[in-house]
This record gives sequence, structure tokens and C-alpha cells, in this order.
Amino acid sequence: MPNKIDLNNDYPVIEKSEELYKRSLGLIPSNTQTLAKGPTQYVNGMAPKYLVKGKGSHVWDVDGNEYIDYNMGIGPLSLGYAYDKVDEAVKKQLKDGITFSLVHPLEVEVAEIIRNIIPNAEMVRYSKTGADVTSAAVRLARAYTGKNKILCCGYHGWHDWYVSVTARNHGIPEAVQAITYTFDYNNIDSLKDSIDDDVAAVILEPVVFQEPKDNFLHKVADLCNEKNVILIFDEMWTGFRMALGGAQEYFGITPDLATYSKAVANGMPISILTGKKEIMQLADEDIFFYTTFGGEALSLAAVKATIAEMKERNVPAYLDKQGAKLKEGYNKIAEELGIDYTKASGYNWRSIVTFDAKAGDPLILKSLVQQEMIKRGVLWGGFHNMSFSHTDEDIEYTLNAYEQALPILKKAVEENNAKVLLRGKPVQPVFRKTENFNMKPRH
Repeated sequence: MPNKIDLNNDYPVIEKSEELYKRSLGLIPSNTQTLAKGPTQYVNGMAPKYLVKGKGSHVWDVDGNEYIDYNMGIGPLSLGYAYDKVDEAVKKQLKDGITFSLVHPLEVEVAEIIRNIIPNAEMVRYSKTGADVTSAAVRLARAYTGKNKILCCGYHGWHDWYVSVTARNHGIPEAVQAITYTFDYNNIDSLKDSIDDDVAAVILEPVVFQEPKDNFLHKVADLCNEKNVILIFDEMWTGFRMALGGAQEYFGITPDLATYSKAVANGMPISILTGKKEIMQLADEDIFFYTTFGGEALSLAAVKATIAEMKERNVPAYLDKQGAKLKEGYNKIAEELGIDYTKASGYNWRSIVTFDAKAGDPLILKSLVQQEMIKRGVLWGGFHNMSFSHTDEDIEYTLNAYEQALPILKKAVEENNAKVLLRGKPVQPVFRKTENFNMKPRH
């Protein structure tokens, strides 16, 4: 019988997941379309691999096992699965059509809504994925400044200009690799040392998990202004979560360009580029940035409904409140157990659980906690990606599950047998690296 949300579950039966996984081998590269959703990010052989249903904050895998989800589609489910008001808006639009031969009124209506929320949104463009709009922003910056180099900090998608600074840069010409470099978050000197006269743009995630220190973001903005460099905020995570107007509103900084996607349509595929008119208007004739599905109406209807709900229900404040309970609750349990090698950190709306190497291989320790949380009905990848559907009951249950899982971790560390306790292959590292990688030397 499939597992329910229960602290006394056995490990889930995942026969159908494994059958589908075997069918995908040799057919789908990496067995997934999104790296963070794939089998390498879960205990392979023990964790579910395929989900078929979601409602609120709960999901069901292909074998019928139920879980509380703290991944939320890797970010897009800001309100929750199958959220009625958004689904109703999508269904209503579906009756009239999805994609049309001319521009749809929702393109204008949603742009007006975005302009009233996002501080720098003098003009607005749509696409489908975050990588699309970050790449468009980079192209606009180069067109506007007449310069070539890009300095980045964070994760910005799969396109050549960014992936050239990662370990997965095969297939990207050396000439492209030579004009993108990284700088360290909270290290303004690393940015100062990297800027030269050919830098067109600085693009960064305003926050990932660290908080900016010593007015770091304001110093970045001031430096870009001083050097005539375009400042781009990649707000895939901060947008509509940190505040309705994202990091721009939260920190009081207005970048030249900004990009959004994950939270704005509650799971429907859309990305948004906003910016100052003098730069954005280059998309009229100077640069080419058009897509067949950019004005797809179902996603625009979802954006309209999602933002309306976020405003009416003050969703960012709710995410902050609920996320604080989880983050602080986790840390309290760890402290009471006397284990100082794991903690939850970051902003309340998206915190991360980390493990110190002094206690063992962090990926092995993470895998063990993941295994025990999944057994108890919590789909856990080391993050608390909060949604409006995460209830007090969900959080109380999750903390109870932590109270069972963390003593298992403590005992495994003391006995040095965490890897032996795993019922499958441990979680594997991802390529993402945002510090001290492909740093540009001073010239």
C-alpha cells in the first residue's frame, strides 16, 4: 500500500519509478529535463523519481506515495500545486485559445501590471525560460554600451555566455569563454579587480542564500554607475518572493535591467525582462529577441492571476513567516542534539540545510537525512522553498520528522557509518560554482 504522510512509514515502494527510469536510460540524456529534478539529486534506488500529481504543498509519485514538497517545482510553485484561482484563469483562457496569429491583449495588460510592481520596469518583454531573458539582457547591455565582456555572480541558465564559466563548458568556443568571468559575492574588491574598459554588464543574483554585507549590493550599483557598466539583477528566485517587487524593492536599488521567471506564474512557463526604456528600446530594431511562444496566453493569464493573489494575500510576508518557523525549528533541533555540523541558513522564504565536512562527506550526510525524510513523507532536497500552501500543520509535521531524522544522523556521524546506512546511491554534486571560478585577473 502506498505511503501516506506518516512518521511511521517504511521506505517507499518505488517500482513504477524504477521501471520508468530504466526506460529512460539511453533515451533521455541525464534522464531529466531539469538537473535539479533528476535522479542524481536524490538517493538513487530509494527515492521516488517521477511525480504525477500535486495539490497545495503535497505531491504524489507514480507509485502513489504522498509527500510534503519543499522543492515546489524547483521554485515556480509560489502559491502551490493546482491552486484554484490560477487554474481557473488558465482554464478560462484555454477555452478561447493558447497561441494566436496576432498579439493578445494579455501582453499589454500584464506588462502594465509588471510596470506598477517592478521599480525598473519602464518596458517589459516576455519569453519562456530564465536563460532566455538573461541572455537577452546581456545582448542589450552589449548593444547599448558597445562593449563585450560580462561579469557574473550566481547561476544564470544554460546559454553559452554563462555556461562558459562553469565546468560544463564543452562545445563553447574559446572566444566566447574569453569574455565572461565571475566575481565573488560580498567581495567588492573581486569586482573592482575584474572591471576593465570592455565590460558591458555586471549580472548577479541579488541574493542566493547569503545576505549582502557592508552594503555590498549598493556598492555594486555605485561601481557600475561609475564605470558606465550595465547592472542586471537576475531575480529568478528573489522576484515576487522576497517582496512583490523583488530585490529591487527590498533593497531599494534600481538596476538597469532585471529578469524574472520562477514565482510569477505558479508553474506556467514564462520569463520576464524588465528595464529602463533607453536600453530596452534597442529591442525594437537594434537587437533581435523574438520567440513564437513569447505571447502564449495561458501563461500570461496565470501571471495575472498569480500576481493578483500575491497582492491580495500578501504572499511574500506569509512565505517569510512560515519559512522562519522551519529554519529556526531545524536549527533548534540540531542545537538541542548538540550537533554543530548542520544548520539551516539563508532567507526565510528559501533556506538551505548544509553539512560541515568536519563530520564527514557533506553529500553522504545530506543523502542520509534525505532518505529518512522521504521515508517519513517529506520530499526533501536540502532546501525549504516555501509556498503559500505550506500550512502550520505541514511545518509542524516536518519538524517532527526532523526530530526523528537528525538523531539518526548524529548516531551515524558518531559511528562513522552514514554511507553504510544509505539504501541507494548518494546525492551527486552539481556543476554550479559561483566563487573563485574563472576569476578575471586585474589588467
